[in-house]
Amino acid sequence: MPKPSRSTVVFDLGGVLIDWNPRYLYRKLIADEAAMEEFLATVCTPDWNECQDAGRSFAEAAALLKATHVDKTHLIDAFGARFDEMMAGPIAGSVDILGELRAGGVALYGLTNWSAETYPLALSRFDFLAWFRGVVVSGEVGVIKPDPQIYRLLFERFAIAPVDAVYIDDNPRNAAAASALGMHGIAFTDPPALRRELMALGLLGA
Repeated sequence: MPKPSRSTVVFDLGGVLIDWNPRYLYRKLIADEAAMEEFLATVCTPDWNECQDAGRSFAEAAALLKATHVDKTHLIDAFGARFDEMMAGPIAGSVDILGELRAGGVALYGLTNWSAETYPLALSRFDFLAWFRGVVVSGEVGVIKPDPQIYRLLFERFAIAPVDAVYIDDNPRNAAAASALGMHGIAFTDPPALRRELMALGLLGA
């Protein structure tokens, strides 16, 4: 195994360690698949949800939508009220890798675009989140990836040198932003591919 050139690994959470998807909830609420996709594309959209990740409350966010979608009030309210149902569970292979890195003494941190209101739901469900030495939650700091400010906040808060760190995110844009700041950004696709890349970096054994 090559000697690792980096000693810190920073994980995104949703889509890397936690299987989160609003469809897990809305398939229960909207029977027709096409109608469900239309709702998520035009009402509770990714851009709308990103504003909660940046610090906006679900109450304010829901009020904005309900003003123009009065027939969908219960569906809009469900996004915040039933958020837990969007988390299917851990991505097992990724959590296995996290555990191996932890056992190997690698410094572990989290950097996530997540609402401050709903992040406690993840904390209460997933014990492995306690394995991190620290986590920056976008909704708590008011800035979201890929804004360089949130990465710099991570560096400053936890005394992380970018050249010592690997960053893993399922959004290639966010991984690229990390690389631009000196981290080794990895665009997550699946646990086997992540394992191969971490082995190549000397952070995991065969």
